[in-house]
Amino acid sequence: MKKIGFLIVLLTALSSCGGDETRSARWPYGVNYEVFVRSFADGNGDGIGDFKGLTAKLDYFKDLGIGGLWLMPVMPSDTYHKYHVIDYRNIDPEYGTLDDFREFVRQAHQRNIRVITDFVINHTGNNHPWFLEASKGKDNPYRDYYVWAKMDSIKGTLYKQHISEDSYNLRKWHPVNGDTLGEQYYGYFNGLCPDLNMDNPKVKEEIVDIAKFWLNDLGVDGFRLDAARHIFPEDRTEDNHAYWVWFRQEMEKIKPDVYLVGEVWAPAKVVAPYLKGLPSLFNFDLGGSIMTDVKTGFDTVSLVDQYKKTVDVYKAITPQYLDATFVRNHDQPRMLTELKGNQMKSRMATGILMTMPGTPYIYYGEEIGMLGDKSMNYETILGPDIYIREPFLWDDDSKDPVQTHWMKAEFSTDASVTPYSRQKDDPTALYQFYRKWLSYRNRNEILTYGDIVSITPKYRELVSFVRTYEGKSVLVVHNISDVEVTTRMEGEWAPFQKIDFDSNGSASLEGGALKIPANTSLVLNKQ
Repeated sequence: MKKIGFLIVLLTALSSCGGDETRSARWPYGVNYEVFVRSFADGNGDGIGDFKGLTAKLDYFKDLGIGGLWLMPVMPSDTYHKYHVIDYRNIDPEYGTLDDFREFVRQAHQRNIRVITDFVINHTGNNHPWFLEASKGKDNPYRDYYVWAKMDSIKGTLYKQHISEDSYNLRKWHPVNGDTLGEQYYGYFNGLCPDLNMDNPKVKEEIVDIAKFWLNDLGVDGFRLDAARHIFPEDRTEDNHAYWVWFRQEMEKIKPDVYLVGEVWAPAKVVAPYLKGLPSLFNFDLGGSIMTDVKTGFDTVSLVDQYKKTVDVYKAITPQYLDATFVRNHDQPRMLTELKGNQMKSRMATGILMTMPGTPYIYYGEEIGMLGDKSMNYETILGPDIYIREPFLWDDDSKDPVQTHWMKAEFSTDASVTPYSRQKDDPTALYQFYRKWLSYRNRNEILTYGDIVSITPKYRELVSFVRTYEGKSVLVVHNISDVEVTTRMEGEWAPFQKIDFDSNGSASLEGGALKIPANTSLVLNKQ
């Protein structure tokens, strides 16, 4: 049978998300949700989030309007965050069993919610059996699963003065058991996570077999590929690009409609060559632009033009590119903390995200206003970044039995964040704001599948653009300022004479004048 391309399969072979009008967007074009399992929902009473708890809360995602779940790493690890994998074919016991995971995926699929997992293949943990064997000596059969070098060949690069967006580590080569005279192993991020040697065909075979286990045996729908630009050392970028072409081909042999989204945390010109292998990549530039604009209250970055320039470059490489958009994720300060608690600005950031092309991702807890700081002052014995990964707040005083308490929250507490239980029935609550946006986007084909067209800016307080799909179009207007703006519906704006969506419910269009209250998002149709 002739091979069907990635997006063609997704658009034709996959059914829509069912009859629920709040979740009508086809996968993967609906809204996705990033989950840190440890902090989300506890199903066995030990205070640690797990798959029994997550399964019990699947209706929460359905009600919110989520089409797909991205699970941060769930494989066995000796770290709280699970990015240092020690067994690729299992679930961390803290999170449950393989059967628990299978049941979670089964029930998620019953609700038309897809599941992707973090797949960490740049490195393993230093306690992975492969590395423990490799460390025993040069003659060990697993030695070549990792990258080794003699001291005299790496002296000039032992402390390579390079800091990237995703790593502050300066030392890339590390001794085994303090043996600084023998061979050292390469670990881009640190010595606790040695890089795998993808020049070794056996390692590549292992990766394919592991992926087959998760796609076929466990039923996941795809992978989020961690640290995709670091499969090979920094001076081998072309090999990195070629690796992902190979990887995609192998994954599509296993599951033709597999969804792959990569993390390449870098400027657009660095990201672009990865698109031949990875059909979807996270748009870090867009998240930064959104935050800059909502902080200042003015379109200081020419957000739409900047976005279009980036995506036009990407689509020149692959017309089937699917943008993965977000504002903030698990490696960054939480959005509301970065905005100094200004919820109106966070609502504006969300509104912009929901009206841009691509498939948007929400970081867990954003929808209830969770807080969290990434400052180095908050490093703990548990590891980095725990205060941007605090427990999700279900109810006051931990009344909900699934409430996790594996750590003491410093930012997202009952005193600082209104829990879900008190937001779910409050029409003015942030949760209901998210729910309203997701419902509207999911049933709006133009916002979900359409392209973006720049229009001449009217005022610096406004971010405005047109979205088009199959001959239909809408005008999107965001007043990101703290003042009301009134504008005439003339020129490029003239055809759009009907307000279809108003984020705050107080805009007006009368006599050709559009009145846009402060911190308001609008979508306008043609008459």
